[in-house]
Amino acid sequence: MSKPMFDVRPISGALGAEIHGVRLTELTDEVFAELKRLLLTYQVIFIVGQEDLTPAAHVDFGHRFGEVELHPYLPRLDGQPEIVIIDSERGGKVDVWHTDMTFHANPPLCSILHLVKCPSTGGDTMWTNQYLVYERLSAPMRELLDGLTAVHAIRIGGSDFASRAEHPVVRVHPETGRRSLYVNRLFTSHIPQLTRNESDALLQYLFEFSESPQFVCRYRWRAGDVAVWDNRVTQHYAVNDYDEPRRGQRVTVLGDAPAGGEPRWEHYQAPPGQRYWPARVNAVENY
Repeated sequence: MSKPMFDVRPISGALGAEIHGVRLTELTDEVFAELKRLLLTYQVIFIVGQEDLTPAAHVDFGHRFGEVELHPYLPRLDGQPEIVIIDSERGGKVDVWHTDMTFHANPPLCSILHLVKCPSTGGDTMWTNQYLVYERLSAPMRELLDGLTAVHAIRIGGSDFASRAEHPVVRVHPETGRRSLYVNRLFTSHIPQLTRNESDALLQYLFEFSESPQFVCRYRWRAGDVAVWDNRVTQHYAVNDYDEPRRGQRVTVLGDAPAGGEPRWEHYQAPPGQRYWPARVNAVENY
């Protein structure tokens, strides 16, 4: 039996693994291929001990996965516009479950976050495995969801930036072929085939179910750690339980249009005079 290329340590039963013995500044094609395989296996991998990772090497690592994005509204690193700054003292606390930028027609393939400064306590991040979420739903619920789409939307107050996209509620992963739930609390507005009240009730259930502890891993950062997560099959949540500075640098890799089953119903058309009073945090758009 051949010797493992490096040390892989799973961190929960649902998803996630720590990778020891890799230097991203000396990355070979063979090592990258193994890291990509592990990412597809564990959905999020944590490559420890990367204190010497330079911004240029960080971007080069991202380019191995695909085209690197220039983020439309988050602050970027001076001289390296492909890197977004995630700074707790500059609005970088996102303590709500979400999948990155699903409001785009082609949401990211993956994100690569290098933590350069950590608080002495707190500041963990959690991820959830959306394969398992879908697979643990009942067969009738899966059948319903397979025929629906969802609208994902964002509007940034004080700026002109707004974006929306409509994606399958159940996404088929382009590399593994597995199905996963593809809605999230931060950006999913509504399911257009349903009445708005039906949509709110169903989404609220799906959000709460997908955030259940049995689908989650939680990671305690150390300065120099690098996390890579598959944005096509995970959500994540940055725990806001600290006061000291926390700073990271993130590269995001562009993805493709989410694929899934064809919608089996037309968009719902409200009869004249029907009114909707938004009561949910996901009511980004009315119809």
